[in-house]
Amino acid sequence: MQSTSILLVEDNPDHETLTIRALKKAHVLNDIVVAHDGAEALELLFGVNGEPGRPPVPLPQLVLLDLKLPKVDGLEVLRRIRETARTKLIPVVVLTSSDEESDVVTSYRLGANSYVRKPVDFMEFLEATRQLGLYWLVLNEAPKAANSAAAGR
Repeated sequence: MQSTSILLVEDNPDHETLTIRALKKAHVLNDIVVAHDGAEALELLFGVNGEPGRPPVPLPQLVLLDLKLPKVDGLEVLRRIRETARTKLIPVVVLTSSDEESDVVTSYRLGANSYVRKPVDFMEFLEATRQLGLYWLVLNEAPKAANSAAAGR
């Protein structure tokens, strides 16, 4: 995973395809790395089993995180990202179909930068994803510490 990559954590193949298509259509040039469950996301972020002594893996510039995931749910992935010094400044956007108020509250309590419900309409989904890419990858300025960590420095 390169420091200019996006980590998309999504178990639904249709949502994965739509998200990637929407980002490409919005001219987002970042590499998109996909984790299909929470365990795979944690492995990509922290290495195999988070083993001490392993060289750190390059971190993504942005994490797009679904909540309803197999193996390890999205809220646990978010909690692990925020509790680890090396990853806690990575922007995490919860991108989910959940409309449960408790998921919104818990996501923000755990440190999500944004919570976006996936629109059902494809054109609305394209526009929402375009705006996410524009804001988080172009307009948003990350702290220098996050840039250094993301670069593996």
